[in-house]
Amino acid sequence: MGIINYHADLQVLVATKGHPYARDAFSDLLDSLSGMACTIVEQPASQAFIDPRLAADYDAIVFYDMPGVDFSSQPPALVEPPEQLRINLDGLLASGIGLVFLHHALAAWPLWPEFGELMGGRFFYTPQTCRGEAVLDSGYRHDVAQTFSVLAPHHPVMEGMPAQFSLTDEPYLCEVFEDSVQPLMASDYAFDRENFFSAHHAVTGKLYCNDDWHHAQGSAFAGWTRQQGATRIVYLQPGDTAETFADCHYRRLLGNAIRWVADRT
Repeated sequence: MGIINYHADLQVLVATKGHPYARDAFSDLLDSLSGMACTIVEQPASQAFIDPRLAADYDAIVFYDMPGVDFSSQPPALVEPPEQLRINLDGLLASGIGLVFLHHALAAWPLWPEFGELMGGRFFYTPQTCRGEAVLDSGYRHDVAQTFSVLAPHHPVMEGMPAQFSLTDEPYLCEVFEDSVQPLMASDYAFDRENFFSAHHAVTGKLYCNDDWHHAQGSAFAGWTRQQGATRIVYLQPGDTAETFADCHYRRLLGNAIRWVADRT
């Protein structure tokens, strides 16, 4: 896939690739966002836009990608971010462009601690060090029916959302930095080890397995905001299935998130 433009008013760059997803359904999701022109750029080309000069034509960037993890080997190899990319990200944050991270973007750049702090959490495919402590690889579970409760009903990202809504999607048992995020919504799923499978087992040939994997209880936060300098940031944990992409509540949620981060006033 090359670059696709959806003609409208708000200019949005969407970074993809690095993890399988329902391409047509995701494109339909972007096409449904009124008042927005979404330009899809795949990895690694999209890394060039983490630069205040190249990103200047956009109001927001949506990350639905997973750079920094090379799945050509088992277990996957972890890739250090180029030094220039680190420098460019600092400049991008100073520019105030809005950032939205979706679903598996939480696994991006596992060897770049500052990137995890930017997103407000971490999904790891291998045991890692996080915030100075050893942690296990993260957990996943496909096609889980969840009810999400709105925790911040007056926040612009939740405008027009019902107090509760349901999606069947993939929750994560992972690192969530609850001390540095402002929660928007929470899942009713039980974030216990028994309900998830080990990501490390999955990438080493043992799908749907949690043997000898004793992950600590996780956070129920399923969406949050952060502000770093002049930059507004939103992370939304759901975003795995075509059914989610077609859901009217999810479409409103994503549209609200993009509009909020793009508002630099």
